[in-house]
Amino acid sequence: MRTPRPHEERKGVEMAEQSPKTLTGAQALVESLERVGVEVVFGIPGGAILPAYDPLGQSKLVRHILVRHEQGAAHAAEGYAMTTGRVGVCMATSGPGATNLVTGIADAYMDSVPIVAITGQVASASIGTDAFQEADIRGITFPVTKHSFLVTRAEDIPTAIKQAFHIARTGRPGPVLVDIAKDALANEAPFEWPGDLDLPGYRPVLHPHIKQIREAARLISESRRPVLYVGGGVVKAQASEQLTELAHIAEIPVVTTLMARGAFPDSDPLHMGMPGMHGRVAAVGALQRSDLLITLGARFDDRVTGKLATFAPNAKVIHADVDPAEIGKNRAVDVPIVGDVKEVLTELIEIMRGADLPDFGPWTTYLLSLRDKYDRIEYEPTKDGLLSPEWVIKRLGEVAGDCFYASGVGQHQMWAAHLLPFEKPGRWLNSGGAGTMGYCVPAAMGGKVGRPEEVVWGIDGDGCFQMTNQELVTCALNDIPIKIAVINNQSLGMVRQWQTLFYGERYSNTNLESLRVPDFPKLAEAMGAVGLRAETPEEVEDALAQAMAINDRPVVVEFVCHKDAMVWPMVAAGTSNDDIKIAKDMAPDWEDEIL
Repeated sequence: MRTPRPHEERKGVEMAEQSPKTLTGAQALVESLERVGVEVVFGIPGGAILPAYDPLGQSKLVRHILVRHEQGAAHAAEGYAMTTGRVGVCMATSGPGATNLVTGIADAYMDSVPIVAITGQVASASIGTDAFQEADIRGITFPVTKHSFLVTRAEDIPTAIKQAFHIARTGRPGPVLVDIAKDALANEAPFEWPGDLDLPGYRPVLHPHIKQIREAARLISESRRPVLYVGGGVVKAQASEQLTELAHIAEIPVVTTLMARGAFPDSDPLHMGMPGMHGRVAAVGALQRSDLLITLGARFDDRVTGKLATFAPNAKVIHADVDPAEIGKNRAVDVPIVGDVKEVLTELIEIMRGADLPDFGPWTTYLLSLRDKYDRIEYEPTKDGLLSPEWVIKRLGEVAGDCFYASGVGQHQMWAAHLLPFEKPGRWLNSGGAGTMGYCVPAAMGGKVGRPEEVVWGIDGDGCFQMTNQELVTCALNDIPIKIAVINNQSLGMVRQWQTLFYGERYSNTNLESLRVPDFPKLAEAMGAVGLRAETPEEVEDALAQAMAINDRPVVVEFVCHKDAMVWPMVAAGTSNDDIKIAKDMAPDWEDEIL
């Protein structure tokens, strides 16, 4: 992940002026974006935001990428933020333009992704009158933004923009909305760039209390079965190096949630994998049988805990998070630590380095026995003459190696989370909290814009792909050569899996009939991409080689897979993690494993 700039003002821009220059609100908006260091904006113009597009088109510092749908703009801003560590920006007009951003804004809120959404609004005198293309976008997005602004005066635009970017990227990152009335964009006012920000009530706590750090160290030294329960906050805090150091100092096993894949190397012997509803047996067992959860930047999500009352029943809890609202929200905590996870780990390492720690070897050996017995799975290339989706994804990871990966939502997301190689943080883009189908293509696009020198693969399902594939046109026209693997099992796979297991195999409205409709390679070609199809293992090898060799256009590879593949292991919704199944009606034999 690229290191964010230490402060938000762009170097070389004069920050103080003898006499303020007079600008339109639209010009002030663009200059403000330049000053906070914005490099790219994803958006679509429309009536209310149109005044901003005139100076934006003349900017030599800010690139605008014209997307094909506003939802794509929001997800692209997320992808850009995820791969760069900076604030992503999307822009839309009022009414339906703004409401089309909502899904991406909500997604960013759930996954703590720093984006700023800029929307046009009807003229200030018309607000509240149900004017043409009016929507109360602040009210609509109130539950899914860190903060929002309604700007009705041109002179207020610079302060609103500077505050929005500060709020989005500090503390727990997240989306901020700036809604600007059309007359505020059109009117003129002296441009005055604010100095130090005064935000009453907004004081993120970054430095942990040393007393809590010492208490955490004491609990670790008294435990016998500790586990580092690592969430996406470790990636956001760029604390992977510190996490690895702590794990090795104390020899404590590690589990990484869906949002934390890559925060700890998969190849490390202490890594037990991903826990949760579709987690590995060793990872689920690590949490369930631990006596101490060292929780870092995680939020005890229901997809990890299963039935909350039965989650890690014998474990004390250390919970470190920059957001105090998360601590104790779902699980009672013995040692709460509010602060930036990187600083928490740094302080804890200093204490643990010289501590007299127990031997956690027997505990690690037990978990490794679970991993060796249940988690080392070999997949056959085909079943009943059709490709195995697990084998395809694993093979893609072997060919592509250490690149950036985005995914849609569903079975292919879970297989990708388990089977792709994750050795570095910040290289995994997916919709975790919201589970947004359609996330993959635009997020991969934004990720590639942020890291143009890197290979970016998207792993999508045939259902997800049909929601936002129009952004391939954006990629083709703007020289954004992403690579998309469409896992075509002709169905909404995860929903079909649930219908198989819990609805008596009554497949209501999950059959997409997408074996040849649409024809995915032809669809890709029509949008300016290269379209390929693989139906045999030999064709898989050839298609992957072709895709890796093409770097001047987007590439779509359709892999025709069988529809009966299921994601295992699985913890059924609402049940205990102790009831994890490794296949239909098959559970791990916990009693055979001796701790």
